[in-house]
Amino acid sequence: MIKITQTARARAGEITPQMELVAEKEAASSEFIRTGVAAGRIVIPANINHPALKPIGIGRSLTTKINANIGNSTLSSCPALELEKLRTALGYGADTVMDLSTGANIVNIRKTIIANSPVPIGTVPVYEALSRVSSSEELNDELIVGVIREQAKQGVDYITIHAGLLLEHVPLAKRRKLRIVSRGGSILAKWMTTHNRENPYYTNFDRILEICAEYDVTISLGDGMRPGCLADASDRAQFAELGVLGELVSRCRAAAVQVMVEGPGHIPLDEIEMNMKREQELCDDAPFYILGPVVVDCAPGYDHITSAIGAALGAFHGAAMLCYVTPKEHLGLPNAEDVRNGVIAYKIAAHAADIGRKRPGARDRDDAISDARAGFDWEKQFDLALDPARARQLRDESLREQNISEEPPQDGKKSYCTMCGPEFCSMRISSEL
Repeated sequence: MIKITQTARARAGEITPQMELVAEKEAASSEFIRTGVAAGRIVIPANINHPALKPIGIGRSLTTKINANIGNSTLSSCPALELEKLRTALGYGADTVMDLSTGANIVNIRKTIIANSPVPIGTVPVYEALSRVSSSEELNDELIVGVIREQAKQGVDYITIHAGLLLEHVPLAKRRKLRIVSRGGSILAKWMTTHNRENPYYTNFDRILEICAEYDVTISLGDGMRPGCLADASDRAQFAELGVLGELVSRCRAAAVQVMVEGPGHIPLDEIEMNMKREQELCDDAPFYILGPVVVDCAPGYDHITSAIGAALGAFHGAAMLCYVTPKEHLGLPNAEDVRNGVIAYKIAAHAADIGRKRPGARDRDDAISDARAGFDWEKQFDLALDPARARQLRDESLREQNISEEPPQDGKKSYCTMCGPEFCSMRISSEL
């Protein structure tokens, strides 16, 4: 078989069009990107059957990327609503989108999403596999591998497979407060214990590699044993799986298949750096794709905030991509407004980390908006904001509440905000020094 993956072509010395586009976006040399892809430190999820794709690079030497999860459930949602979520995620700056549909119309929903998405699309194939049988016990090797092939052929750019959770790890989960919170992890754990057989994603890994090599699908090694609460963080179950993921990274690279590794869900603030370094060590610096992590467990409704705090720190210490969390986490299926709030929270986290890591040009936007504030240029401030519509909305609400017109004051004083008013505006006062 002719090797068409970005990894194989990079190792052959080729700079692909995808690498050139990534280099342009990252203000890096094409050779820098090629070298990173060849070594496995950078991945460019780019299925050959996703023609609308505008490629991005994922790696800790690049700007931090964010992913938005969408998808229906067995209880609600439809293709039109998922398309609205997709447009919202793209409009507010998601770098990738995962379709996590578990209900009806999975194939059609994914087809619509891929056709309308210029960013990489990811999936968790076990969800579709489970939707085709009446219970998890009925999953089998051919169904599992067959679904991956169908999704790859359809144009999915990366797939999450929980191949590192082995039968021997399941007893470790029984010692936990929340046991297994990963949907894919729990499905496979139940299947393994029911049949007393090894994880079918692990035993069929070579077959999966062949499919991914054929379509250049990036494998995202899922963390089926991710901790679901602070009490379970950084335990034996989590790190036992991570060790296997390191082995699977080596097998992916040997097959010239692009690979990244998924990371923990709930981690105390003081353990985040250690977790990032542990992945870099065990997985040979494969790009780390982390969910949050959530740093407190007691703020349902605000987990886009609790997790963005952890995400910023995780990215600062080396995570390459952040999977957003919405306010509906632990509560329900997100709607378009939840997607908006989750994406913006994670754009903030990623941006903060890039500034802290001194990424070239990362602070340009911040310096520009500061200049606009000094000049009382409200329109420019809105244009530079991560969410211009929200900034404008809040400013307008504030003016209406105080019955203030946006017209320039007649006394020649510059415009002001309603928090300080004209007499207590620090920037107006200091400009007169």
